[in-house]
Amino acid sequence: PLFWVRLSPDFKAVPLGGSVWLNCSSSCPLPEGSSLRTELRRGETLSGPRWVSYQLLDVRAWNSDVHCFVTCAGETRGATARITAYKQPTSVILEPPVLMGSDYTLRCHVTHVFPVGFFVVTLRRGGRVIYSESLERFTGLDLANVTLTYLLRSRPGDFGQPVTCHARLNLDGLVVLSSSAPATLPVPAWSPASKALASTSIAAFVGIFLVVGALSLRKYLSMQPPA
Repeated sequence: PLFWVRLSPDFKAVPLGGSVWLNCSSSCPLPEGSSLRTELRRGETLSGPRWVSYQLLDVRAWNSDVHCFVTCAGETRGATARITAYKQPTSVILEPPVLMGSDYTLRCHVTHVFPVGFFVVTLRRGGRVIYSESLERFTGLDLANVTLTYLLRSRPGDFGQPVTCHARLNLDGLVVLSSSAPATLPVPAWSPASKALASTSIAAFVGIFLVVGALSLRKYLSMQPPA
């Protein structure tokens, strides 16, 4: 007989260590049996005439495929769902900006994030984006700490402006935002030379440095496993 099997939701992002319910249903009027195959730890089970709901506990794997099977009139069909774990940053901390010469050094620490490759770190000045960095090239599947360092060429209008750092996670439509407390750009001691420099050199310079263990790959964005 022709019948369908559905496992819903077919995708679910779960906070690290959290739990989720999946519902396995079918169009079979008299199902002979239903089963679930998964490496995740199972909890309670609830059932009705043409459905069974399964609770999955302590989700910690990055990607877990869950399979539901229903047998109807001797034929078995199945459906699959994918469960993804994620970890919102424990903290997002923007250090007080430091003015060295004509550049501000902005350094933002994003702690205990997972999975790193789905995060974007953004710096804002007065509510406007001054720099954004996607971490998609980092494919590690461990909890990590990320530090973004950005060199911003100072301008007269910057002084006293609030600066914030933001970490954004996007997992197939699930968006999780975390932000730092604002920091204020300090006022320098101006000289005629520095005024001329600031008025003519307004482009920002950014460098990126990645550190995984003792391996240095690029400038100024660093990522280490959490202590």
